[in-house]
This record gives sequence, structure tokens and C-alpha cells, in this order.
Amino acid sequence: MKGPVVENVVLTVHLILAVLLIGVVLLQRSEGGGLGMGGGGGGVMTGRQAANALSRLTWIFAIGFIITSVTLTVIAARNASNGSIVDQLDLGGTATAPTTDLPAGLENYAPPPGAGQPVVPGAAQPVTPPAAEAPAAEAPAAPAESAAPVTPPATPAPAEAPAAETPAPAPTN
Repeated sequence: MKGPVVENVVLTVHLILAVLLIGVVLLQRSEGGGLGMGGGGGGVMTGRQAANALSRLTWIFAIGFIITSVTLTVIAARNASNGSIVDQLDLGGTATAPTTDLPAGLENYAPPPGAGQPVVPGAAQPVTPPAAEAPAAEAPAAPAESAAPVTPPATPAPAEAPAAETPAPAPTN
């Protein structure tokens, strides 16, 4: 069998054992009587025989549960990588472009900005850091007189005086 198949089988057995263990423990008679659920005699098995059978089942299920737990731990340890998560992070800035298998003709395809990002208003484009400003000592300011002359906006012509208003004719009935 392959690795994932074995892991799935062991995990399924583990879950079944967990449910059976819970059921058997809940079926057992309380020794202290704290829950007030003392069972009366009158079955095929006496109280002592039933307690022995449930106790044995509990031990069998518990041992099986522990074995499957250890087995799942060993399988998970084999599948784990050998480095820590911090070792897997690329903190040196040597990130390489991810390799993708694109169809012919799409080798230079670039997704639109914001593709794959959640749709949030105003968050479609990445935020670019502001450009570093040059110090005043390095770049001398241009004198104001050498700048191109600025022409003021043209003033609008005065509006013509409206003609004397004539009263509207009175409505006739």
C-alpha cells in the first residue's frame, strides 16, 4: 500500500476506536454512585461479569487507541520536512519567480494588477512607497525669474445690460 493510503486507514481505525472507547466507558457502571445511575441485576450476566467484560473491552480499545496514535505520529514525522519553518522562509531576498507551465504563446503573460487578491474597495493596486526626496543641498533650486512667464487668465467680458423687461400679458378668461 502507498503512504497516504496507510495513513488514511490508520486514521479511520483510530477514529472508530475513539468512538468505541467513549461508548464503552459510558456504559460502565459508576463505582462511586455519584451520578445515581446504579443498575439493577436481572440480566443474562451478573453485575460482576458485565463489569469484567466492559473493563476488558475498555483496555483493548485503549491499547488500540494508543497504538494508532503512535503510528499516526510516526507517519506524520516521516512526511515532515527536515527544516524548521524559519529555515524555509526566504529572508535573504533571493526569491525566484515561480515556475508555471503555461500553454504556448502565453510565456510572457502577466496577470492584471490585483489578480488573486480579495476584492476590497481601494485595494486593487499595490501601494508603492513614496520616492525618496533629494536633499536640498544636492539639487539647487531654479531661480524664479528663469521660469516661463505665467499669463493670467483672461477676464470675462462684461455682460450686456438686459433690455427693459416688458410685463407679461395678463391671461384672458
